Amino acid sequence: MDSRKVAELKGFVQLCESNPAVLQLPEMAFFRTWLQSMGAKIPSQSSPKGHCQGECPCGPPPTSTASPTEPEPPMPSESEESELEIDLEGVIEPDTDEPQEMGDPDNVEVTEEMMDMANDKKMEAIDALGEGDLQKALDLFTEAIKLNPCVAIMYAKRASVYIKMLKPNAAIRDCDRAIKINPDSAQPYKWRGKAHKLLGHWEEAARDLATTCRLDYDEDADALLKEVQPKANRIIEHRRKYERKREEREIREKQERIKKAREEHSRAQKEEEARGGPGAGGAGFFPGGAGFPGGFPGGFPGGAGMPGLNDLLQDPELLTAMQDPEVMAALQDVAQNPVNITKYQSNPKIMALVTKLSSKFGGAAPQP
Repeated sequence: MDSRKVAELKGFVQLCESNPAVLQLPEMAFFRTWLQSMGAKIPSQSSPKGHCQGECPCGPPPTSTASPTEPEPPMPSESEESELEIDLEGVIEPDTDEPQEMGDPDNVEVTEEMMDMANDKKMEAIDALGEGDLQKALDLFTEAIKLNPCVAIMYAKRASVYIKMLKPNAAIRDCDRAIKINPDSAQPYKWRGKAHKLLGHWEEAARDLATTCRLDYDEDADALLKEVQPKANRIIEHRRKYERKREEREIREKQERIKKAREEHSRAQKEEEARGGPGAGGAGFFPGGAGFPGGFPGGFPGGAGMPGLNDLLQDPELLTAMQDPEVMAALQDVAQNPVNITKYQSNPKIMALVTKLSSKFGGAAPQP
């Protein structure tokens, strides 16, 4: 028995022991069935995760910043998660061999004699392939590629051997090189599509097989495309659904942040009024308020026609600026002494807010 395989199996068992949730993955359905047939008890899990990993949008939503009175966005239901349980029959473990010899098309000057020798090797490889001698065919195609590394179909032919040997990653490397040499050749897309199918890369497989049929219709590729396309479509729709949910959640959270900022500002104003401070009666750092002799620096008019506090609180840009501690400190400083506006003439962030308030109140921008 291969000692490396045994070591891998041991590592997988240890992983299952430390994290039984692994057994609940849809990909592990066949393993759970086998364990249960042997009398094993599989630990239950109340909220199984899908097979997606990392930043997949189907993961549980982050903790919401919404107020406690509003319901949290609904978690994906079991029926939604079940859409990810794609049949993995025929999917194999990826090959991890060292990359094969690819030749050097950029630095090899191919002579006519080398072309002829490469063609002879190719014909011998095709004969060996017909006889079922895959290793011999592989070696001969490699010799042909080394003699003439500029022919796309040679890599595609060797990729077909790798597919028969169940080495999809090696096949993909050959197809990538073939497509780089001739992107209009259908054969590399066909074999790369088959390789992706073996790896369970449904979207990539569907894309390559569709390209094959577009470039040069192939019944075999078309049959495979009809097999993988529904699985690819389910994954695409799954992603779109959760992207929409994530966008909706982000919009709700943004609206809630604005709402909380308004509530916090209103609360601070009421506390200031209750203390009888400069914010009482709508004064303070707002234009025309009692905290500024003659109004806000720059001469904003007070009295009739002046927009109310509610109008100011409808402006998201003003709300965002007023949540900045640096801006608030500067406004309070100017509220104590309007002449202090000169200290902030070189600060574009603070002066932008002052100019914004000036436009709101119909006055000229403040001057030092």
